Amino acid sequence: MDNKAIFKVFFREKPAMMLIHLKNSKIDIYASSLAKKIDCTYSHVVKILQQMEKADLVNFEKTGRLKLLTLTKKGEDIAEKIDSVRLTL
Repeated sequence: MDNKAIFKVFFREKPAMMLIHLKNSKIDIYASSLAKKIDCTYSHVVKILQQMEKADLVNFEKTGRLKLLTLTKKGEDIAEKIDSVRLTL
């Protein structure tokens, strides 16, 4: 089994990659841009982000008509650990 396949065994790919992209992003990121980066529909990304917000992993910061995404401290810690596992495989 290759590394990418085993990573998917332990983690749901899209939510894990969302956290990793948010952690590694050097620019402001929004749900629509995140959806494009992980090759996922906007509605699916928003649904996952709402669950992550309830779990205190991400924050939505309204800037005009857009909502900027940021990780909470807890979200950063989890994203770091997931990325570490991904890079180890």
